[in-house]
Amino acid sequence: MLEKDILDQLKSIFSNLETSVTLVVTGVSSRNETQQMLEFARDFASVSDALSVKEIDAPTEENAPVMQIWRDGNPTGVSFCGIPNGHEFTSLILAVLNAAGLGKNLPDEAMRRRIENLQGPADVFTFVSLTCTNCPDVVQAMNVISLLNPRFKNMMVDGGVAPDMVKEYNIQSVPTVYANGELLAVGRSDLGDLVGKLEKAFGSSPTPGLDDMTPIGFDAIVAGGGPAGAAAAIYLARKGMRTAVVAGRIGGQVSDTTDIENLISVPLTTGTKLAADIRTHLQAYDITLFDNRKITSVELKDFPKRIKVEGGETFEAPAVVIATGASWRHLNVPGEDDYIGRGVAFCTHCDAPFYAGKDVAVVGGGNSGIEAAIDLAAICRHVDVFEFLDELKADEVLQKKLATFNNVDIHLSSALTEVVGDGKSVTSVKVKDRKTEEVKDYPVQGVFVQIGLTPNSAPFSEEVPVNKRGEIETDNAGRTSLTGVYAAGDVTDVPYKQIVISMGEGAKAALSLVDDRMRGVIPS
Repeated sequence: MLEKDILDQLKSIFSNLETSVTLVVTGVSSRNETQQMLEFARDFASVSDALSVKEIDAPTEENAPVMQIWRDGNPTGVSFCGIPNGHEFTSLILAVLNAAGLGKNLPDEAMRRRIENLQGPADVFTFVSLTCTNCPDVVQAMNVISLLNPRFKNMMVDGGVAPDMVKEYNIQSVPTVYANGELLAVGRSDLGDLVGKLEKAFGSSPTPGLDDMTPIGFDAIVAGGGPAGAAAAIYLARKGMRTAVVAGRIGGQVSDTTDIENLISVPLTTGTKLAADIRTHLQAYDITLFDNRKITSVELKDFPKRIKVEGGETFEAPAVVIATGASWRHLNVPGEDDYIGRGVAFCTHCDAPFYAGKDVAVVGGGNSGIEAAIDLAAICRHVDVFEFLDELKADEVLQKKLATFNNVDIHLSSALTEVVGDGKSVTSVKVKDRKTEEVKDYPVQGVFVQIGLTPNSAPFSEEVPVNKRGEIETDNAGRTSLTGVYAAGDVTDVPYKQIVISMGEGAKAALSLVDDRMRGVIPS
């Protein structure tokens, strides 16, 4: 099942594997799916003497074959319902390495303590599609939690091989995470997001004497780990400054992008690869990375500047660069939040397959909206595109491509005012014609929101000026109105939200910081 070149790569990856790791496959042996999983497991395990396969010929509650990861003869709490191929192949490799103590994506000590302090128990199902690019991050994060805290068990569930579970849990979007039968998360989440949600759902009991929240000091703190934040941190480190990056994830919004073809000198790359390259570049310098952090509050008006994160840590420095980027903008209409993951979606690449043969709506006539409509038109029965403005803003080439489909209607000057559902799924949307004021009901089973990005400025908006769009206001050198506080990238009012522009703005903000420090404007 696994090709020779993949097996050769696995041999290299597991060359130092000494801990005994067993792939335990459970399922009715006469079923073709179970035999396929056994073949896959045996191929995978053939690359190392430390790997083995055990078969349990019995039905599973999931009515599909399940592969568990055991360490030294004991379950780890990590399992896969369905063969972890495609994007989830890496999730399996990391699970084996982490189970054997050769951690490749294990968190730092502070995050590890938060995970170990989580109360439970909880049986977690993480529903995925093997073509979903956001799903592996969630699977890998939940696997790490399960490996570090025995009160948690995580099972990756490939919806394609467990249709009964998809129906039972009404899955209409991936990744979707259920814990003890209750919805925990829908859509892309990083380790910090999931730990925070588990803390709220199950509670946390800190270990006495171990949770020291003494502020951590640096010369400069960069809030955000995307292109702007990475550029700022690298420029600061090259100037000899003790620099910390405090971020939800390294790579930021870039990680959600598929193909990138406008990064000068790089004809083609992907968001996943660029995010990995950003991390590699940051690690080449003496930069301390605190990822998986959610900023909860800041104190920026005095010295030192303070940034506090979920979990209690506080970071201090004389200067801060804000580069927290942007997130998908929501419609903020009745019903939207109620049906996220149950008909309201933001990622066409991940969720379009759930709506094959159905009627769907796309909100937004820019490039992302028309690209989404093109993807959906190929598999859906009908697509309605609603654009608030009087004309589409998408590139002409995309509009021409969309015009080749005969199952798409475009509605200009249209404002979606409500998402309607039956309590389980979306059934229609209400849309107002902005010229006639008439409100019509459009029967649809899915709504894909593609109306751009909103700046992640909320933690800072009480400290530094923001414009009516929520963007942090800066001068042409990346300075805010507060001495010692700089900002760069999509979180700011700089026009044209592009990767290459964010990188340049991050470098500019860092150089301004260094210049101010040399001139004594900010303390050293």
